[in-house]
Amino acid sequence: MNAMPTVLWFRRDLRLADLPPLLDACAGGSAVLACFVLDPRLETPSGPRRLQFLGDSLREIDDALGGRLFIARGHPETLIPQICSAVGARAVHISADFSPFGVRRDQQVTAALESAGASLVATGSPYLVSPGRVTKDDGSPYKVFTPYYRRWREVGWRAPARTGASTATWLDPAGVADLPARVTAPNPGVALDLPAGEAAARGRWKQFLDAGMSGYADDRNRPDRPGTSRMSAHLKFGTIHPRTMAAELNQDTGPAAYLRELAFRDFYASVLHEWPQSAWRNWNPNFDAIEVDEGPDAQTFFEAWKQGRTGYPIVDAGMRQLRDSGFMHNRVRMIVASFLVKDLHLPWQWGARWFFEQLTDADVASNQHGWQWCAGTGTDAAPYFRVFNPTAQGEKFDPSGDYVRRWVPELAEIAGADVHRLKSGRPPGYPEPIVDHAAERAEALRRYGLLS
Repeated sequence: MNAMPTVLWFRRDLRLADLPPLLDACAGGSAVLACFVLDPRLETPSGPRRLQFLGDSLREIDDALGGRLFIARGHPETLIPQICSAVGARAVHISADFSPFGVRRDQQVTAALESAGASLVATGSPYLVSPGRVTKDDGSPYKVFTPYYRRWREVGWRAPARTGASTATWLDPAGVADLPARVTAPNPGVALDLPAGEAAARGRWKQFLDAGMSGYADDRNRPDRPGTSRMSAHLKFGTIHPRTMAAELNQDTGPAAYLRELAFRDFYASVLHEWPQSAWRNWNPNFDAIEVDEGPDAQTFFEAWKQGRTGYPIVDAGMRQLRDSGFMHNRVRMIVASFLVKDLHLPWQWGARWFFEQLTDADVASNQHGWQWCAGTGTDAAPYFRVFNPTAQGEKFDPSGDYVRRWVPELAEIAGADVHRLKSGRPPGYPEPIVDHAAERAEALRRYGLLS
């Protein structure tokens, strides 16, 4: 007797290599239907760049499977049981999702499948160490990164799973009756600054290992240099697993610094899993009482910030990089976030939402908790009295001014580091600073100090 077919449901694991649920799906010789559900609840807020990255990655999987990837549009709690019934499967295999939305969705799908006599089987996750596995001796979650990191190293992770397109026998959806309506992968037609998909992820990672990893510890804070891996969108969509990457890291300074960043990704996922309300509310409720500006003037400042028209060159360069490319260097993310929260006194949630709309690599755990670090309201938060001076930050991390000149064309003719202070004057069309940093720093300290 042939083994019963199974379903492999892709989500944040858009690859075929190092995919543990694929091994479980085809165990015992089961034929596998590969599927993806385009959920309108996630589709609407994704923006064209993330939809393009998603669609390009799905098309690559479909090509690798000879056109056998089945894509449907709708709510998974309705569609997944229908797909399961159509192929006669009793198990749907997934990588676990620990985000608040993902947990709720999977609970609904589990209940719907159980009513149909089937089960949702989770194997692995998008993380090196899944949320819930790194705990204190008493089983409670960590609130501080450094001790989390020590335990995280002790817990460890498995070697990459040996999987690929040839691992399973794939069912052709064209030959399956009663499946829901089939749709094509999203294709908004927008240009991505880096290509999507598993092959691009592997190629980018190899390129960084060969040319960038050795200098990563020093160059990762320099937006004027190609010192980062640019793997964040690939990690977001799972076109490569961090375990695949970690397997190629040694103990040298650069690789060690990179591994620590992967640990931060796991830490923020764990924080969100333990405190799901921290997606949009202060992780530390002591800061709920802090005074923020939200009136018409605040909206005017917010629009200037979004458009890169603050009059602070490093801030404007970062915001224009975001607007024009869907990416922003991490050091600059911290600078523009500090400016929004502590110079403009706006809610961090406004900035987090704008980032989430614009970034190709937008990940709710990393994005929201990175913002809370800058705002001082989260775990491992920057102390409230730490207020980035945008001019000094620009001079330190973009000392030649190359990053600013690339993204702010009005300043392209300003030579060297003077692009940050503009002592020789501002070119026509480039705005004066919308606020005085020294005055707003004092105001931020006043507001935060009232809580101390």
